[in-house]
Amino acid sequence: MYNVLIFVYLLVAIVMVGFILIQQGKGADAGASFGGGASGTVFGSAGSANFLSRTTAILATIFFVISIVLGNLNSHHGNVEQGKFDDLSETAQQIQQQTAPAPVENKNADIPQN
Repeated sequence: MYNVLIFVYLLVAIVMVGFILIQQGKGADAGASFGGGASGTVFGSAGSANFLSRTTAILATIFFVISIVLGNLNSHHGNVEQGKFDDLSETAQQIQQQTAPAPVENKNADIPQN
C-alpha cells in the first residue's frame, strides 16, 4: 500500500505541475496572438480557466491528503529492532569500572581520613 501511495503521490505531483504550467496568468493576454480564441477552444466558450483552476484545486487537495497519510505512515513505524549501539549504558559502566583507579589508602597523608 505504501508503494502505491508513493506512485499516486508522484503522479499527482507531476500532473499538477503540468496543469499549473498550462494556466494563463491574470494579465497574460498574449495568448490570443497564438490562436487562443474563446469560441474555438476544447474547453468551451467559457474558456479553460474554470476547468484548469478546478482541476488544479482537486489535484492540490489530493496531494495534501496523500502527504498527510504518508507522513502518518512514516511516523508510526514501531517495529524497529534495536541495534547493538542503541543502549550503550551497560558498556559505559563496564569501561568506567575498568578505568577507575583503585582507592589508595595513605595513612601518612596530611588530610585526616574519616
